[in-house]
Amino acid sequence: MSVIQLSSQYRRAIGSLLLIVGAVLLTEVQAADPVSPDLGKELRLAAMIGDTEAVAALLDQGIPVDAANELGKTALMVAVESDDLETVALLLTRGANVNARTVASCTPLTFAAEHGNIAITAVLIERGANVHDRTRIGWDPLMIASRYGISDMAEQLLFRGADPKASDREGRTALMLAAVHGQVEVVDLLIESGAELESRDKEGETALLLAADAGHWHVVKALLDAGADVNARDGLGATPLILAISQGHPDATLLLLERGANPNLQDEDGTSALMEAVVTDHAELIQTLLTYRADPALTNSDGRTAGDLAEQRGNREAAALLAQRLSP
Repeated sequence: MSVIQLSSQYRRAIGSLLLIVGAVLLTEVQAADPVSPDLGKELRLAAMIGDTEAVAALLDQGIPVDAANELGKTALMVAVESDDLETVALLLTRGANVNARTVASCTPLTFAAEHGNIAITAVLIERGANVHDRTRIGWDPLMIASRYGISDMAEQLLFRGADPKASDREGRTALMLAAVHGQVEVVDLLIESGAELESRDKEGETALLLAADAGHWHVVKALLDAGADVNARDGLGATPLILAISQGHPDATLLLLERGANPNLQDEDGTSALMEAVVTDHAELIQTLLTYRADPALTNSDGRTAGDLAEQRGNREAAALLAQRLSP
């Protein structure tokens, strides 16, 4: 046999061997693929229960530290939700992405803000967490901390550069979210940090309008003390006083009147605070309004007075009181 023939046979043999090896490797990879999600799940479960030894062992086996479930949640996020600082620190040390996002755009830091864990928040920020990242609905960590009244965390985030003027998809700022939930301590902090008092959401609401509607008189006071417009109007022309009356909040109503709220301003339909008290059956506030010179002669867009509305609703007591004020 010639050298040329031997060389040709050798090349064919090597080629066949490479094909066999490639097929074996492909089979092994295909067989291993279904296992990876299970191992990723094991990693997240270990993080959830705080089993740091299991987390370390799984990572040592080569499980990707950022293996996520179908919602995009990683082991780091799970550990944050479980308030497990030790596991959080381990995962970060092993290279977990501190700014990973779920399909809803939540990050480890937004989870930490929602759960109110100050220590974990500090660690995440130290490792480069972006304080400006938003969830799908537009909340950043400061907005979340403000909504839940976590003042220490809000202070920490502000120190790290969080923007108190930022707004979510509805146009609501951290101050508005704190105001509507009655978080007066956070309201004070945000005001001191430069939050805009007269910012408006998509409905034309300011922080004061939201606080008055919710009846949080302590927040109403804090905002008024800071200079909020006591006669601000929402997108339909309602004032803080009209909103407080509509929900039957006597403390907020009295505070607004004492601080200069005009009881005779009317919304787009011509409804005054006095008319609002009548149609929402808050008769106990009628006398308060009359004491602060609410005008019972005002008419709405249908030409009706507060007395007319009281008669229409069969509220004889209110009708008599209003008629008495109209008498010369």
